[in-house]
Amino acid sequence: MHDDDTISNTSRNPTFDEVNAERRALLKGSLAGGALALAGIPFAGCATTSGPAGAPANPATPGFVPVAPSKADAIVVPEGYEAYVLYAWGDPVSDGPAFRQDASNTAADQARQAGMHHDALHYFAMVEGSALSSTHGLLVVNHEYTDDGLLHADGMRTWTAEKVAKSQAAHGVSVVEARVDGGRWTIVRPSRYARRVTGTTPIRVSGPAAGDAAMRTRDDASGRVVLGTINNCAHGVTP
Repeated sequence: MHDDDTISNTSRNPTFDEVNAERRALLKGSLAGGALALAGIPFAGCATTSGPAGAPANPATPGFVPVAPSKADAIVVPEGYEAYVLYAWGDPVSDGPAFRQDASNTAADQARQAGMHHDALHYFAMVEGSALSSTHGLLVVNHEYTDDGLLHADGMRTWTAEKVAKSQAAHGVSVVEARVDGGRWTIVRPSRYARRVTGTTPIRVSGPAAGDAAMRTRDDASGRVVLGTINNCAHGVTP
């Protein structure tokens, strides 16, 4: 469309406005369905639709009483819910080294610990018997960027190859095993499933791109290996 409202799309394809209207309708329906599905999932402490006293009984609405607006520097959750840290920066992925508050962990340590600044989380359910489990699965967490002032013992005052390696190790992805134990989610350690992908982890290329001339580099003449992931944002799940 132009400012004068003349139609620039003279084909039989839908206009942008028509596509946008369909998108709004789809999102509206998806959000309604999503609220219904979320209400019954036990992961992350979600309540059932009955909820605490006074919660809405409509199964298409979340089962909780909303919290009041607040300026408190704290996590506030509805009555009947709880919030607790499950997997934080520096936590061992499996049986790796413990986090040191003085930032003295090495690059090799960091490569076996949670990286920094997660902004994506996905739960892949374990198969138990013939069903997918809602209380045992793998959590995939991304580590988008680093705060080098906190990552290193002397912050950003000096730079060394070791500090660069540690920063690379704090990027990437974690895969950790999680299970409900005693009514609370816990990380399973040690775990044969747990692993880290860092900024330097070799990754095999598959599919039509594998081996293509555009994929070949000085370090990999085969065009079938790339190294790590840096500054990944959010996430997407392969269909």
